[in-house]
Amino acid sequence: MLSLAFPAIDPIAISIGPIAIRWYALAYIAGLLLGWKYVVYYCTKTPNIMSKRDVDDLLFWATLGVILGGRLGYILFYNLDYYLDNPANILKVWQGGMAFHGGFMGVIVAIILFARKRNISILAVLDAAAVATPIGLFFGRIANFINGELYGRTTDVAWGMVFPNGGPEPRHPSQLYEAALEGLILFVVLFILSRNAFVRHRPGILGGTFVAGYGISRIIVEFFRQPDAQLGYLAGGITMGQVLSIPMVLVGVGCIVYALKSKPIETRVHPKEAEAA
Repeated sequence: MLSLAFPAIDPIAISIGPIAIRWYALAYIAGLLLGWKYVVYYCTKTPNIMSKRDVDDLLFWATLGVILGGRLGYILFYNLDYYLDNPANILKVWQGGMAFHGGFMGVIVAIILFARKRNISILAVLDAAAVATPIGLFFGRIANFINGELYGRTTDVAWGMVFPNGGPEPRHPSQLYEAALEGLILFVVLFILSRNAFVRHRPGILGGTFVAGYGISRIIVEFFRQPDAQLGYLAGGITMGQVLSIPMVLVGVGCIVYALKSKPIETRVHPKEAEAA
């Protein structure tokens, strides 16, 4: 059976003595920093949401939401029995174990708390975060590929790869599928929509498009991705990733419908402050 050679890239990007920096860590950093810069740019084009100072503070809140939510989500949704038996390992995030759906809920909680504290529209903040999130997803999935983790199901397609820990059979490079769908394509869709004044001034359209778009993308990719070993397939052959993504599609569509029926947002930030952003 033909297959492509897996590019053996060292998961450790930089090593100085006992200090090792992994590609996965760099992916998180790149996603957060580039996402932050893009949100600042987005807010200059929509000067009625947040100032640059607000965006800077939101980055901190979102980072906490991603880390805490992602870890808690993985524990609850994917490996609860293990962590109940080994509670000391809950804090060992450097050993892996993060879930997007948990990180997503963590960020939503962070956005709600942040928006209420700053008296900003929750949906407007969600829109700003949504347009940048595909950047982090893209880098994260590329890091998954470099690590040879979260690989796909066995396949006979010409681009199948034999992953180091995936056995001798070729598998779908599902991490690259996710990088394309959840990262690149979703980013382009949101970028195009964000350039429309009608969309920018109706909070919830961009956020809802991201939530629904990610859910649809994840449901599709799960047909090619190998389920987590400790869970396997659920009833009817579906996976946990699909179960968690279905509500996202419904919530995202609902958010879009609500936004379309709402009035346009009013200007909040003064023009000079918007220019400074």
